[in-house]
This record gives sequence, C-alpha cells and structure tokens, in this order.
Amino acid sequence: MHTKESELVQASHELRHHFSDMEQQREASTMGMWVFLLTEIMFFGGMFAAYLIYRYEYYDAWSAGSAHMNFWFGTINTAVLICSSLTMALAVRASQVSQKKLMVLLLLATIVLGGVFMVIKGLEYHEHWVAREFPGSNFHFEGRDRFHVEMFFVLYWFMTGFHALHVLIGMGLVGTIAYLGWKGRYSAAYHNPVENAGLYWHFVDLVWIYLYPLLYLIPKTHA
Repeated sequence: MHTKESELVQASHELRHHFSDMEQQREASTMGMWVFLLTEIMFFGGMFAAYLIYRYEYYDAWSAGSAHMNFWFGTINTAVLICSSLTMALAVRASQVSQKKLMVLLLLATIVLGGVFMVIKGLEYHEHWVAREFPGSNFHFEGRDRFHVEMFFVLYWFMTGFHALHVLIGMGLVGTIAYLGWKGRYSAAYHNPVENAGLYWHFVDLVWIYLYPLLYLIPKTHA
C-alpha cells in the first residue's frame, strides 16, 4: 500500500497545470501521438502511392529491380523488427505493473534489435553502392528499360532511407525512455510516455512490414 501511495504522489508531480487530472493528461498525450502518427502516414503514403502507380505502369521494370534486392537481408530484418515490437510491447506492459528493471531491460533489448536492423541495412546499402545501384549518373543496369529500373531504385532509397531515419529516431526516443525509467520516472500510476514511445516504434515496424513485400517479393516476370 505504501508503494502505491508513493507512486500516486510521484505521478501527481508529472501533472501539468493545464490539465485537471492525470487521466485527462494521458488521453490528451495519447491523442497527440495518434495525430502525429497520422501525419507520418500521410508522409509515407505519398511515397507508397508513387510506388504503386509506377509499379502498375512499369511492372517489368519493377520486377527487374526487385530481383536485385538481397532477399535474406530483407527477411532477417523483418524478423528483427517483429522481435523488437514484441520487446517493446512487453516493456510497455512492464511499465504498467511497475516492473522497473524488466521495463528497462526490454527497452534496451528493443534498442539492440533496432541497432541490428541498422547494421544489416547498412550492409545492404553497401552492396547496392558497390553494384552501382544508386540513382544518378553512375547508375548501372544491364537490361531493358534502364530508366524505370532506376526509378525503382529512386523510390527504394527514399522509402527505406526515410524508414531507417525513423528507426534511428525511435532508438533515441526509446533510449531516453529507458534512462528516465531507470531513474524511476515511470510506474503503474504514470507510464504514458512509455506507451507513446511504443506506439511510435510499432508504427515504424508496420511501415517496414509493408516495405518488405513491396520491394523484396515482387513476382518475377516470365520471358
């Protein structure tokens, strides 16, 4: 009982003056995160729309570009991010039941998995760079419809590049939450920032779940 009372007192210190109670503050914070994620959906939505239009119009070129993707790098990274979503969800649950040490460990595990994703993505980018599959005057492709294959790689670099940037931002966000959690900032009475960080991380993972089949699993055309 003493622990619960101390958590409530600590949580009350997090109440901002323009909210009447912690529940109102939590709802406003959660809604703010969802509004932010909607803007992110619109941001990525434009690139997805461009991708789908070009894929419909130039399917053969898209299939040829997809053949140059490293299937195993993409597949392993998909598994890594799915695991990171699991550790993030468990971290949120741990924060809800005041398991501070477990929460911090799970958040750190999420960061490590994010780092693994970035390392693998960096190796894949290096492969494309060495193979001269970066759009521009140095772009190299031996086959038909070079221009539209290059357009495939334009969208590949933009979409995966911005996604990787979001992963890096997410790692920084989760790291900050882990540090504050270790300092005892969060408990069953106040854990909304952990939940919001979880929403962001799950969004980033979801974007990749769509990118993976769109870029790596395009059925090959038949001659």
